[in-house]
Amino acid sequence: MRIEPTAPEDSPPHAGVGTLRRYISPGRQSSSSSSSSFPCLISHLAIVVSCIAKERGEKMASRAATMVALMLAAVAATCARAQLDEKFYSESCPSVEDVVRREMVRALSLAPSLAGPLLRMHFHDCFVRGCDGSVLLDSANKTAEKDAQPNQTLRGFGFVERVKAAVEKACPDTVSCADVLALIARDAVWLSKGPFWTVPLGRRDGSVSISNETDALPPPTSNFTVLTQLFAAVNLDAKDLVVLSAGHTIGTSHCFSFSDRLYNFTGMENPSDIDPTLEPQYMMRLKSKCASLNDNTTLVEMDPGSFKTFDTDYFKLVSKRRGLFHSDGALLTDPFTRAYVQRHATGAFKEEFFADFAASMIKMGNTKPLTESQGKIRKKCSVVNH
Repeated sequence: MRIEPTAPEDSPPHAGVGTLRRYISPGRQSSSSSSSSFPCLISHLAIVVSCIAKERGEKMASRAATMVALMLAAVAATCARAQLDEKFYSESCPSVEDVVRREMVRALSLAPSLAGPLLRMHFHDCFVRGCDGSVLLDSANKTAEKDAQPNQTLRGFGFVERVKAAVEKACPDTVSCADVLALIARDAVWLSKGPFWTVPLGRRDGSVSISNETDALPPPTSNFTVLTQLFAAVNLDAKDLVVLSAGHTIGTSHCFSFSDRLYNFTGMENPSDIDPTLEPQYMMRLKSKCASLNDNTTLVEMDPGSFKTFDTDYFKLVSKRRGLFHSDGALLTDPFTRAYVQRHATGAFKEEFFADFAASMIKMGNTKPLTESQGKIRKKCSVVNH
């Protein structure tokens, strides 16, 4: 059985058709927030039973078991997002994805390093109040999410506004900022030679943005326990953690996000107070770029040598103890995530990782979405409607 990922006609080979474990393309679901996952599950289980019957007559039982496991994973992902719909704008704004992609192609052709920050922005949006576009809101007294310390290094807010303006011109008062950001994040990955996936749509925009709530964001200094707790709070598991962490394969980071590993790991504040889990040569290279604990301006590539390309090099670096953040190194402290890192560090399972990343992005994108009357369609992403 094959799942066909819908991709633009000019898709490169990496965005092509694949097997069941390839890029996830959910079937059309009801846009109603009251949609029940039970009918969805029943209808898909009928397909599973049919396939098992055929498989028993043709293949070994182990092959059937593997097929069922993969199909049930796809079914679970599809049913979980039943309230969103990849065809949500098929009548009200059929050109929305083309408009977003046109702006993305234009921007990344001039500034390819913007892909990482745009992906990160969607991540930061979904972890706080769900995927409701609240990270984009301004506040007069500087108390919005974007004013909080974890978000002060986010880049691309002006670009998101330009994309939203282009979408508004094509389809006034129709597409939410939350959906625009989800599409931007997908295209940021795809245009960086990563996977393509269809984005379930129909999110509405929130009207509340509170800086203190950014405590829900996983800090780069987190250990594995903290990471799993923060991910579990938004219904993401250990596999989602290790898969989504690989988003660090594109983009850069300011020195202060990891300089404690170089100069102040235990609070001693002297040159020898380093993180012992960091590979020594890599540590010296980082020190040559980040000269002090208080360097607030220097940017460092998160995936040196290929920070503009979405690939599996991130896992290779982490496996060699060259992950930039403490949270990257934390993936080696758990048996499951360590095994995942080591498997994909070989570079031999890129398609498998791409499918996993697509599935985890869809799952994250379904975090507490506002639908129908629960939210608004903001005309400008930085302000609530008047």
